[in-house]
Amino acid sequence: MMHNPTAYMANQAYRGTATTVPALKAVSMLLGGAITFLQKALAAQEARRFEEGHEHLMKATAILRGLSHNLDFAKGGAVAERLFQTYNALILASLKAYGRPHARQAFQRIVAALTELREAWESVDATVRGGKAAPTGSVRTG
Repeated sequence: MMHNPTAYMANQAYRGTATTVPALKAVSMLLGGAITFLQKALAAQEARRFEEGHEHLMKATAILRGLSHNLDFAKGGAVAERLFQTYNALILASLKAYGRPHARQAFQRIVAALTELREAWESVDATVRGGKAAPTGSVRTG
């Protein structure tokens, strides 16, 4: 039994998603959820609703932590290791930024990174499904 309600809810979300949605689509959806919760955390912080903002922040970091803990290092190798580092860096950046004067700029950078990561997963999903990957404006080249 889990004692942390947020961790329990994240675990339940992973279980439900894993049984109903293809894995690549689930990753995109979870990253979208993390983005939404970070945006809500920032909005609540700016409205001085710090407790509500903290709850949203914990939900976002729980999603990222869940993604990092479900990587398969045996199959993923260096890519899995890099994703693990990326997810953990984004978690730390989010936690450090919340409640600080520079939170808006930091959260914008974090959301931009997560958006780029989500678009990359969506591109992989489209390629795997045999469709042509949709061009996106925020994906870096070079």
